[in-house]
Amino acid sequence: MNVSVPASAPTTADTLRSALGGLLDGLPPKQATAAVERLISHYRGTIPTDTPVLRDRSDVVAYAAYRMPATFEAVRSALDGLAAAAPRWAPASHVDVGGGTGAATWAVDATWDGPRTAAVLDWAEAALTLGKELAGRSSSAVLRGAEWRRAVIGSGIALPDADLVTVSYVLGELTEPARRAVVAEAARAGQAVVLVEPGTPEGYLRVREARAQLIEAGLKVAAPCPHDGTCPIEVGQDWCHFSTRVSRSSLHRQVKGGSLAYEDEKFSFVAATRFPVTPVPSRITRRPQIRKGLVQLELCGPPEQGLTRATVTKRHGGLYKAARNADWGDAWPPAGTGEPQDPQDA
Repeated sequence: MNVSVPASAPTTADTLRSALGGLLDGLPPKQATAAVERLISHYRGTIPTDTPVLRDRSDVVAYAAYRMPATFEAVRSALDGLAAAAPRWAPASHVDVGGGTGAATWAVDATWDGPRTAAVLDWAEAALTLGKELAGRSSSAVLRGAEWRRAVIGSGIALPDADLVTVSYVLGELTEPARRAVVAEAARAGQAVVLVEPGTPEGYLRVREARAQLIEAGLKVAAPCPHDGTCPIEVGQDWCHFSTRVSRSSLHRQVKGGSLAYEDEKFSFVAATRFPVTPVPSRITRRPQIRKGLVQLELCGPPEQGLTRATVTKRHGGLYKAARNADWGDAWPPAGTGEPQDPQDA
């Protein structure tokens, strides 16, 4: 998603990269590589579990180097959607469920200024220990003061009430009953709930199911959807997901065996609240296709509109310029450009 990010966000991202920089010191390269390969196999798999994925320090270090930058950027993009829908709201308390080494907590700190209490819950003690260590290297009082608490993530979970509850890259690790229990408790405890999953067909289905559960619990969708109605996507034909660019540090490239300075993280998400929000009129659901003299936009709009394709041409003036600058995940039309009358013709 391509919404404005507070000025503090680049500093937070840079600080996180710096904190991650020394993680592999003292860890044999073959051990780190083996741990990363095992984690990749797990995260690409489809078998849920009822035990922690991260087993020891080497697992946690490999996970933090391999996944933390991408998780941070994906969660931050999802939080941007919530912030845009509720521009005058900021959480004074945050609980991160299954937060591991704390990527979502860093993302919240990049999105809103403090003061704010933060608690990270995870069932892997090694992840919590490393997360606290990384947070201690931050200049943020919120991160340094965060609580790192061991908890079983699944059926029977009990969360403290909070303004914001995040659950990122966790649902896919759980059995269906445990997944529903976690979403139900997040809905009960949070004034705002943000769920993030991998941008795969399976990840989208988990988000879609959780979205329905949040709505049933009385929450209203803030992002990415323009409405609380049934998702117009036909299951098995397509899936809703977005993309965010992740800068790769030398550590990141070393662990992942890549040479590029960046990668694109695909993710699916839903943000829902118990307070009033202003969802976007429509959202761009694919990369805009720019042709000579026109731009084609794939849109998800209000229930009566559903999925549509808008063609924006030069005759649309400022709207055409906006379309050329638009990105996957953006609101459409941009504020101040005027709403097109016919979605088929911008």
